[in-house]
Amino acid sequence: MNFDFSALLVFLSMASGLIWLIDSLVFLPQREKKARSGKNANDTEYLQLPIFVEYAKSFFPIFLIVLILRSFIFEPFKIPSGSMMPTLLIGDFILVNKFDYGLRLPVLHNMIIKNKIPSRGDIAVFRYPDDPSIPFIKRIIGLPGDKIAYHNKTLYINDISIMQKSDGRYDAYGSGFMMDGVSLRTENLGQDDHAILISPTRPSQELEVVVPDGHYFVLGDNRDNSKDSRFWGFVPDENLVGRAFMIWMNWDSKNGGIDFQRIGMMIK
Repeated sequence: MNFDFSALLVFLSMASGLIWLIDSLVFLPQREKKARSGKNANDTEYLQLPIFVEYAKSFFPIFLIVLILRSFIFEPFKIPSGSMMPTLLIGDFILVNKFDYGLRLPVLHNMIIKNKIPSRGDIAVFRYPDDPSIPFIKRIIGLPGDKIAYHNKTLYINDISIMQKSDGRYDAYGSGFMMDGVSLRTENLGQDDHAILISPTRPSQELEVVVPDGHYFVLGDNRDNSKDSRFWGFVPDENLVGRAFMIWMNWDSKNGGIDFQRIGMMIK
């Protein structure tokens, strides 16, 4: 079971805010009254904040700002596997735009403000349907109502085959070295080209489905090394977290640590 950082932020924000509020409304007036009635009119001993109230007052704005930024604007994620190679590598730290797909309440995930709907080709972070505590990242391939087929390692959308252009051999490195030598290809879903990996020696995962309303069909760019909608089904709209748009850091101990060339790369 994954640790729920959003729930922790909500708890810390509420707890620190309540401590500060209760002290301001109840205990601070009592301390001020004692200070005024003291023998020394300038005595400020009673006005000193208790240490836990002082911490609550100091940290409440920090917790609240982080909660708002993380819940409604941007959230960082780390790529733990090679399922999105070559677009995203093991050790990439990415930023996810949470506003693109609408604003949802933290923890409850209820939509409060609608925005754009996901587009075909978006790289989306979502809560894994079989265990919503686990964040997944894949490319959105099928929109509601689309007919999706995958035969002989070729993708078909609404009975139209999506062409793949061969770019030769993929040269892998670091933690993704196990993909060295597979076929690097370029695929186009209508707007932008993106790279995918195909392992010729592995069997194709065949299927033909229609995407139901309110759901999306997703695939990993590392087509033969990705557990995606071909295996566990569709992503409900309410499970969407946001659209990945930038790599802000890469750390791969098997590649010597930080890969400075990947820092700041836009994701497409």
